[in-house]
Amino acid sequence: MKLVTLTANASGAVQAARQGLVVMVVDVIDMSTTLEAALDAGALAVLGASPDAANPPVPLNPVAIGQRAAQLALAAGTSVVLVTEPRVGSDAERAANASRLLQGVRQGGAEVTAIIPNLGAETPKICDLSGRVVVAATNTGGVAYDAAYTAGAPAVITGTVARTLKKRGTQPAQAAARRAIEAAQQHKTGICVVAASANSLEDILAAEYIMKTIIETGYLALKS
Repeated sequence: MKLVTLTANASGAVQAARQGLVVMVVDVIDMSTTLEAALDAGALAVLGASPDAANPPVPLNPVAIGQRAAQLALAAGTSVVLVTEPRVGSDAERAANASRLLQGVRQGGAEVTAIIPNLGAETPKICDLSGRVVVAATNTGGVAYDAAYTAGAPAVITGTVARTLKKRGTQPAQAAARRAIEAAQQHKTGICVVAASANSLEDILAAEYIMKTIIETGYLALKS
């Protein structure tokens, strides 16, 4: 199914997941930019999850995402790094913000070796993310990711248009487009680009730009 659509919010992410589409979450400031920077820094895998206080009108399950993060980490003999808020605060405050996610990681048997703030492109400067599983438990972006994952999307990924330490200009959007197309081809389905918040103009414009980039690659004309 060659299809590229655009939507917003956790509720839109859920609808896309229920349609069997690959869901790409775009939260430019800062969740998806943080995770793009983590990939640049050599992260083994990046995931999103909801913080404890999130209460959208759709089901969430950060415990399950913590368990998935632990599974990936144990399989590779590595650890988990948690990215969350508050940006200015203690590790204890950040841990309390994502206690359900951490519960899942503990249940899965993996170690959390760092708890760091969500700072976008600068995040990898805080600690070494190479080879680690990085999970961003954040409002909007993390919530949209969690909602799509919990709703059974075949794949949930992230993308940004913001520059990172290794990407400039159109490179972040091009990387996001490639990631989406690879996931869609793997799962033999279409793509939905989700602006994490309909109240965030930067998310909406970035999601639209990434969607156009996917189309401009010729994805819709590719043979199945």
